[in-house]
Amino acid sequence: MMQSWAMRLIAANCVVFVLTMIQPSISTPLAFSPFLILERPWTLITYMFVHDGTFHLLFNMLGLYFFGPRLEEEMGGRDFLLLYFLSGIAGGLLSFLTPQVWIIGASGAVYGIFFGYAHFWPRERILIWGIIPVEARYLVVIMTALSLFGGFTGGSNIAHFAHLGGFLGGYLYLRFRDMSVRNRMRKIEMPAISAGRSDIERWKAIDKSTLHEVNRVELERILAKLDREGLEKLTPQEHLFLERFSRR
Repeated sequence: MMQSWAMRLIAANCVVFVLTMIQPSISTPLAFSPFLILERPWTLITYMFVHDGTFHLLFNMLGLYFFGPRLEEEMGGRDFLLLYFLSGIAGGLLSFLTPQVWIIGASGAVYGIFFGYAHFWPRERILIWGIIPVEARYLVVIMTALSLFGGFTGGSNIAHFAHLGGFLGGYLYLRFRDMSVRNRMRKIEMPAISAGRSDIERWKAIDKSTLHEVNRVELERILAKLDREGLEKLTPQEHLFLERFSRR
């Protein structure tokens, strides 16, 4: 199975962390300062890969590890990367509310990934500290409230506005993506008109072992419906699902 972009991002963050530990002077050219954006525009990207200590790196990478792969499988690699980087960029831009600070870390991008996770699975229960179950949609609300409070009260070295920017960037990108998907769906012909025997054989040949459990269950449901009710009963959404995974 091909390695996911989520795991590649984790590896890239770890590599940069090791390099900055060996040579701390390279951290400053990669960090983002709102005051210097015109002089150093690349730092809107590079700041996401710099972390201030092992715990800072570990917290962000655990979030990317737990929520990233499933979300990437649902969205596809291209959309996942766009969500990640646009959320991180939005986190940097919202940091203009505190222009005197330097921003580092993948938190904004990871917050965008978590927002995406809550978007697709709002009722999924997340265990806080491994013991307290909270639905993903409510956790977004709690995290937003904490970031707002921390951002306007100050008193810590946490980039609260970058976190809020991550949520905002994730929300805006997913709204745009949902609108684009709905527009495409309106143009899709019914599967009974466009699909044939070779398409059915291709759909049934999808390797289930490469799929996340959620997508594997959905694939089995659609294929069972296809056998039971026939091609003409598939919805455009189900047809798109089969096409996406059969052409990966």
